Amino acid sequence: MKGTNPDSSGYYNALKSAFKSKTGATVNITEVEWADAHDKLVRSFASGDGPDVAEIGATWNPEFASAGGLADLTAKIQSSGLGNQELQALKDSATYDGKQYGVGWYAGTRGIVYRKDIFAKDGIKVPTNWAELEATVKTLKQKEPGMAAMPIAGASQYAAAPFIWGAGGDFATQSGSKWTGHLDSAASRAGLSFYTGLATKDGSSTAGASTWKETDLLDAFTKGKAAMVIQGNWTPKAAVEADPTLKDKIGAFAIPGKDGGIAPTLVGGSNLATMARSKNQDLDWQLIELMTTGALAKQFAEESSFFPSTKSGLESFANNPNSLTAPFAKAMLDEGRALPSAPQWGAAEGKKIIPQMLQSILTGTPVDKATTTANQQLTAILNES
Repeated sequence: MKGTNPDSSGYYNALKSAFKSKTGATVNITEVEWADAHDKLVRSFASGDGPDVAEIGATWNPEFASAGGLADLTAKIQSSGLGNQELQALKDSATYDGKQYGVGWYAGTRGIVYRKDIFAKDGIKVPTNWAELEATVKTLKQKEPGMAAMPIAGASQYAAAPFIWGAGGDFATQSGSKWTGHLDSAASRAGLSFYTGLATKDGSSTAGASTWKETDLLDAFTKGKAAMVIQGNWTPKAAVEADPTLKDKIGAFAIPGKDGGIAPTLVGGSNLATMARSKNQDLDWQLIELMTTGALAKQFAEESSFFPSTKSGLESFANNPNSLTAPFAKAMLDEGRALPSAPQWGAAEGKKIIPQMLQSILTGTPVDKATTTANQQLTAILNES
């Protein structure tokens, strides 16, 4: 997909060469914009003129599988041994009705990127639980009045996930064919109250941040206007590229658990899937294996600043003490989770239910009222047929 991935021409050439050597077959690669990809793939299910293998946004997988557009890869995954190497969160994202319709290609998660030099100057230690995170916010607000301690971006919908899950809440669960939203549960409300309360109660943020996206957070951080931001593992590199003077001033840590440890973290990214109407199913699988394991998986991860999708591939990042991305990789290994595998989850994203809920809370709506409204909308959409 265009729009998030880097220039991959070097990787494409390496992939084509490796696949030709392995199979004798030729790979033809077509890039499409993320904004166009969903509908193009849906149309190809009926016409049969789509690709053999496609990159699939993780939240699209259940929708496309339920529509009959993707091939069931369960048997191939199990016989290959790849299933033992898959991250559970990525496996869950590609599973629908007990069968697996994709394999994780690359992935990422969010953590907290911070100004290491500011922490050192103010004598602040990296927080290890929610109480310490709140205390850090308060200290930064007092000692660094020219910086937002930790802006809370209203349009960054999944930055709230570690706090919802960390308090014991959830987005939604399935019972039989029915999906039930849980944004209005006591636990979800507690997690959301803490997260948004960093802004509304503790003053960690700015008024304008209620409508910010993650790119706005990164911009504020690189311009020295924020001491901490919730960002993805792909962003520290971008921050240094935007301002090379930050190279030795940036640190990162996993979002802490409520009472210590690491909070459950959302694993996002893209899967690779075979189209149900592809006439090259065996070749398709060989291509997927080549892209998700070994040297080519590592090459793409390094070039894109995302992570590989296998446990062994991720461990090399998690165990690198000199890497800013190590805390993110460890969080994915130890506490990675997927979003609900509901076919209509993509539709719920399109309606911006969670961002609207967060923005409402950040601009003064009580948490109970905002979550009641959002949960009613979420439950209704997830049960549409």
